[in-house]
Amino acid sequence: MEFASVRIITDGLDRLVGFYETVTGVTAQRLNPVFAEIVMPSCTLAIGHSQTVPLFGEGVARAADNHTVIIEFRVADVDAEHARLTPLIEDWVQAPTTMPWGNRSILFRDPDGNLVNLFTPVTDESIARFSGRAA
Repeated sequence: MEFASVRIITDGLDRLVGFYETVTGVTAQRLNPVFAEIVMPSCTLAIGHSQTVPLFGEGVARAADNHTVIIEFRVADVDAEHARLTPLIEDWVQAPTTMPWGNRSILFRDPDGNLVNLFTPVTDESIARFSGRAA
């Protein structure tokens, strides 16, 4: 089995796609007017309009209603990303902080309220955990 993607359901597809293109620096592949993918070496972030939900079953997902998942991206320098994204992010949850498990992290909300974490491994143990994985 291979982990393929995480999908966000939204009522504002263009807005959310643009947001994640800016955050990641990756241009989305627009496979359909109601669906896009940001394909990265380690995983794909899929973004679907709420119009796609009935394809899976009526009411199985609701846009802008996530309260449990944090979307995480490993970056080379979390402090530089914080500086770069400060003009874009409206809802900062956590300024750059070194976490007990060895990652330096920032946490913010996307335009739909989903939590997003950018992190950089900074301790020897954390760096070793991520060595050999695509960045």
